[in-house]
Amino acid sequence: MPAPEPTPAQSSLPEAASRFGAHVLADAAARACDITAATGGPPRVPSLPEPPPPAALPIAPPPLSVLPAGPPPPAAPLAGPPPPAAPSADPPPLSADLARVLRGPSGLGTSGLRLSPRTPADEPAAPVPGEAPEGRPVPGLYFHPVPEPDPVRVEEVGRRIRSWALDEVDLFPEEWAEQFDGFSVSRYMVGCHPDAPGIDHLMLATRLMVAENAVDDCYCEDHGGSPVGLGERLLLAHTALDPLHTTKEYEPGWAQSLHSDAPRRAYRSAMEYFVRAASASQADRLRHDMARLHLGYLAEGAWAQLDRVPEVWEYLAMRQFNNFRPCPTITDTVGGYELPADLHARPETQRVIALAGNATTIVNDLYSYTKELAAPGKHLNLPVVIAEREDLTERDAYLKAVEVHNDLMHSFESEAAQLAADCPVPPVQRFLRGVAAWVDGNHHWHMTNTYRYSLPDFW
Repeated sequence: MPAPEPTPAQSSLPEAASRFGAHVLADAAARACDITAATGGPPRVPSLPEPPPPAALPIAPPPLSVLPAGPPPPAAPLAGPPPPAAPSADPPPLSADLARVLRGPSGLGTSGLRLSPRTPADEPAAPVPGEAPEGRPVPGLYFHPVPEPDPVRVEEVGRRIRSWALDEVDLFPEEWAEQFDGFSVSRYMVGCHPDAPGIDHLMLATRLMVAENAVDDCYCEDHGGSPVGLGERLLLAHTALDPLHTTKEYEPGWAQSLHSDAPRRAYRSAMEYFVRAASASQADRLRHDMARLHLGYLAEGAWAQLDRVPEVWEYLAMRQFNNFRPCPTITDTVGGYELPADLHARPETQRVIALAGNATTIVNDLYSYTKELAAPGKHLNLPVVIAEREDLTERDAYLKAVEVHNDLMHSFESEAAQLAADCPVPPVQRFLRGVAAWVDGNHHWHMTNTYRYSLPDFW
């Protein structure tokens, strides 16, 4: 007898859902197509040349492709070409692998992945002419390979985002054009949102990504940024996302300030587009996560002013705020549906989103390591902090940072699988797949963006 259909979203799930959640999950998976297109298939861990751990160490859990697909909610009425059809696949059975994901890894041994040599079947296919090079993954890093983003969508998003940056918000001078193009933001966002119904949906994420990087570069980092006065600049920029409610006498001064510099112009415009497409709760959710981001910027700026290297746990706390969290948290808006506010606010959902943001941000620390070392001044990233605080060599600190990432990824996947079992409703299932796709797309962009990133010579 088939399991009952998923219940509609509600503020609190009945206790029965947690008891038979795994059975509902298995039945839904048996009736739905696999989401390999979204998660990129089985995980890949590149092998280290020396020496491999003993074969008895636990094998890493499978990806979130075990999550049931379920009928997707209707997309928001934005224009754009239909998304590419997902390839059909045999439904995954309730196997030992699924049980392992639902149970999740435990203990310190989960960082000891089996780093066995690749077989010919594991080797990536030869790059297709006209596509971006595959790049080199960090050896030992736990990740899921994904296909190259749809080139048609990449080209159109790239055309539109350049027009927006230059013509609508006057974001950068001509001498920065090469850096803007080298960022490859269209490949980034198309790869991170494979379920977006159309180009307009993808542009919601792309504008916000560009605006966030403009704030980071111009206020904090490469293009005139400084920790001195950072709090004032971030506060005023945040009012472009979370508008000021003041008297009629003083409102014109604030409104004029939103056009006073490139970061504020970009924030204001990107948020206006987003608010028109999002629900009120989705927009407020983004404002909250952007405030988290700015708080992380301030902590890092304070350490720079004090010339202080934080403890490793302090650095990881900062990185939970100064991270990619605003990006996966809008995956439902970009996908054209909504995860109800009460389900999004559940502690389990928030933990999954936080772990996804933390893991993807450590990916950035690892791939941008050599870029930051070559830049003027001292840039904090996880390998640098581990090396100084734990008195390790640069190589050993980098390898330990890889383990930290892998532990975060295992926690993300096991917690997401558990949430999928305990809360078997379609919006939750789709949202979890969207966050997993963002995690995989983020790694693919970092790995293949050889214009920006190169790996240290530690192997």
